Amino acid sequence: RQRYWGEPVPVVYTEDGKIHVLAETDLPITLPELEDYRPGKGGQSPLSRATDWVNTTYEGQKAKRETSTMPGAAASSWYFLRYIDPKNQNAIADEELLKHWMPVDLYMGGPEHAVGHLLYSRFWNNFLFEEGISPVKEPFAKLRHQGMILGPNGEKMSKSKGNVINPDDVINEYGADALRLYEMFMGPIEAAKPWDEKGIEGSKKFIDRVWRVFIESDKVQNKENPNLEKEYNYTIKKVTEDYENMSFNTAIAQMMIFINAAFKEDIIPVKMVEGFIKVLNPIAPHVTEEIWNKLGHEDTISYEKWPEYDESKIVDDKVNLAVQINGKLRDLIEINMDEEQEKVKEIVHKSEKVASYIEGHEIVKEIYVKNKIYNIVIK
Repeated sequence: RQRYWGEPVPVVYTEDGKIHVLAETDLPITLPELEDYRPGKGGQSPLSRATDWVNTTYEGQKAKRETSTMPGAAASSWYFLRYIDPKNQNAIADEELLKHWMPVDLYMGGPEHAVGHLLYSRFWNNFLFEEGISPVKEPFAKLRHQGMILGPNGEKMSKSKGNVINPDDVINEYGADALRLYEMFMGPIEAAKPWDEKGIEGSKKFIDRVWRVFIESDKVQNKENPNLEKEYNYTIKKVTEDYENMSFNTAIAQMMIFINAAFKEDIIPVKMVEGFIKVLNPIAPHVTEEIWNKLGHEDTISYEKWPEYDESKIVDDKVNLAVQINGKLRDLIEINMDEEQEKVKEIVHKSEKVASYIEGHEIVKEIYVKNKIYNIVIK
């Protein structure tokens, strides 16, 4: 890239041995068309053979252009600014557009970026900020490092080690959705994870099960099912939050829990199926589009509104009440949320454990902290 494809360096060398930086009016320098991109003599840039381009003049003197070009890190250090307004011929980008879009919301890259591209791009952006071009000093609002998928033996994949997994082969055998889902389910996004053939098989089985439960069975109906309300609403909430936090593995785990719960039911409401495949779609787009279509929708699921959840249906209707005797925990009893105190007292005194501790003692008082603690003071 540095031999030809990088930006030309705006420098010329005159015959008297002096180095001259070209004026802004002489920019941009356009690279010549080349038929041969191999290095020139002595490892020189292939541009050295483009004599018509190399030989020029500077203030009446014969001169030669610099044949090195900027390294790849140069152009890639401000691309995020240019993406905002890529066809602007007068500036890096429109000032108002820069103010609207910067800083970048999320930067994804391996840890090696810390001393490479991340360092360069922050340096360039700081300079452009000082020059009044970039509206922000720091270009990236959030940084996350993605881990590496290792070979089955736990080592970095390498042709020489013979542990490379070809994604084309995996897709041909298991499908693209299974591959995407497995990669997201392997563990936290920052962690290095070894490839496991059994893992991809498990991902394929999950996708197949989603298809069977929603399409090949007659469970999906335009009816309500209170038994699934809590698990469904919790799934939508957790997956939504996990996506925001890039905790894809735990999001998938919760989706698996919901499918297991749905499998046990005779009726799965259509609205729950639609909501579920919407949250599964970013990870398994192909199968969810197919299911969406078979549910009678003609447009793509990708443009649908993200599903909402009902917080009131997630709240537990049961709580574990800690029963204490003279301040020491003696039993845990399940009661209804917000149960009346007299009913709670009745339940507590029916406990065999509690009875064994208070038998033969005088009860001084009983203290109930709603939904949390029931303390019996004895002497």
